[in-house]
Amino acid sequence: MAKSKKRRKIIVFAVIGLVLIGLTLAAILRKRDVVITVQTDKVTRRNLTELVVANGKIQPVVQVVISPEVAGEITSLPVKEGDRVKKGDLLVQIKPDNYEASRNSAEANYKSALAGKTVAQAELDKAETEFKRNEELFRNRLVSDSVMLDFKTIYDIAKLHYTNSVHQADQAKYGLDKARDDLSKTTIQSPMDGTVTRLRSQPGERVLGTSFNMGTEIMTIADLESMEARVDIGETDVVLIKPGQKARLEVDAFKDRKFTGTVTEIANSSKSAGMLGGGGGGQSQEATKFEVKIRITEKEPFRPGMSVTAEVETRYRTNILTVPIASVTTRLPKDKDKKGDAGKGGKTNAPAVTNATSGSDTNHSSLTSTNSPKSDKKNKDAPKPIEVVFVRDGDHAKMVPVKIGISDDDYWEVTEGLKDDEEVVSGGPKAVNRELEDDKKIRIGKQEKSEDKEKK
Repeated sequence: MAKSKKRRKIIVFAVIGLVLIGLTLAAILRKRDVVITVQTDKVTRRNLTELVVANGKIQPVVQVVISPEVAGEITSLPVKEGDRVKKGDLLVQIKPDNYEASRNSAEANYKSALAGKTVAQAELDKAETEFKRNEELFRNRLVSDSVMLDFKTIYDIAKLHYTNSVHQADQAKYGLDKARDDLSKTTIQSPMDGTVTRLRSQPGERVLGTSFNMGTEIMTIADLESMEARVDIGETDVVLIKPGQKARLEVDAFKDRKFTGTVTEIANSSKSAGMLGGGGGGQSQEATKFEVKIRITEKEPFRPGMSVTAEVETRYRTNILTVPIASVTTRLPKDKDKKGDAGKGGKTNAPAVTNATSGSDTNHSSLTSTNSPKSDKKNKDAPKPIEVVFVRDGDHAKMVPVKIGISDDDYWEVTEGLKDDEEVVSGGPKAVNRELEDDKKIRIGKQEKSEDKEKK
C-alpha cells in the first residue's frame, strides 16, 4: 500500500515536470518566432542641405543708448517713445544754471590770468631794458660787479614771473574750456537718424552723469530700417558657421512667413565665458553658447526684442545616398557582442539613437553608467557602439554598419555601407532602437498612431 502511494506521487511529479518543461520549450519557441512589425524605405539619392537651428531676438543693427555726461534735473524732454528723430534734434535739456555759473567763474579767472600775464610781460620788458643798459655800462667799467649782479637777478626773476603767469593763463583757459564743455553737455542732441525705441526718464527727474559711474539711461535711439537676428548657437555647431552663409528666419509675430538673411558676425568668445569659474558649480554646467548676428534682407516693421528662429545653411551635398533619420541607430560591434551577452536580445545592449527622433526609447544605454573609478575603467575598455541600419532581406532584417555624413530634418547622408535602392527599416522607433537584431524576423506593417498606443 505504501509502495503504491509512493509510486503515484512519483508519477504525479513526473507529469508536472513534463508539463513545466513543455511550457518552457513552448515559450522559448514562441519567443524565437516573434515577428517584429516594421516600416521600410528605399535608399535613394538626393540633395541635402545641413541646417543649424537657433533661437534668439530681433535687434537693430545700430542703436545708441542716450545717457548724460553731466548730472542735473531734466527741464525739457520733447520726444516720446516711438517718435522719429533726425540727427541734431533736441532730445534732452538738463537745467544749466550751475554750469552757467561755473562757466562765468572760469571766464573771470581766465581774464584775471590774462591781466596778470600782461603785467608780468611789462615787468619783464622793463627788467630786460635795465639789464641791457647796465650791461653796457659794466663793459665800460662804469658800474661795479655788485650793481650788475643786482640787475641780472631782477631780470631773471622777471622772466620767472612771466613764465608763471603764462602757465596760470593756460590753466585758466583749460578751466574755461571745461566749464563751457560741461555747459554744452546740458543739451543732448540726437547723434543719428532713428526712432526712440525706449524712454526711461521724465521731465523733472534728476539724472546722473557718466563722468564717474554708469550714468542714467534716459532713452535708446535705434535705426529700425536695418534689423538683424541675434541668435545663440552651441559650441558644436558654431564651428560650421561662417560669414556670408544664408539663413531662413521665422519671426513669431509674422506667422506663416519666412524671411531671408545673411550671417554677418560670429562672436569670438562664448556668452558664459565671463561667468565660468565665478564660484557657482551650476554655472559650469550651462550650455556654452555663441552669439551669431544675421542681417535680415526684408524691410518689415520689426520691433526690437521680437522672438526669432533661424535656420542657417552650413553644408550642402548633391546626388548622395540617403536614408531616413529614423533608420540610423547604434549597436555594439557583432564580434564583441557575441562574447558578451549574445542571445539575450537587443535590450541588453540598449543602444542609443544617433539622432533625436524616436521619442522615449532613445538614449537608453547612457543611463547604465556609474561614477566609480572601477566602472570608469570598464567603460573605457568597453567596445563603443557603432552606427548601423537594418536592411530588409526577405522576411528578415540584416544589421549593416554604416558611416554617416551630414543630415537635414529628414535624412542622413550615408558615405559607406549601403547601395542604391536597398530597402532599410525606417520604423517604428521602438523596433529600430531596441528590438531589432541581426537576422530578426520582420513583417511590413503600418505605423501605429499614438492614440492607438494609448488605448492599448
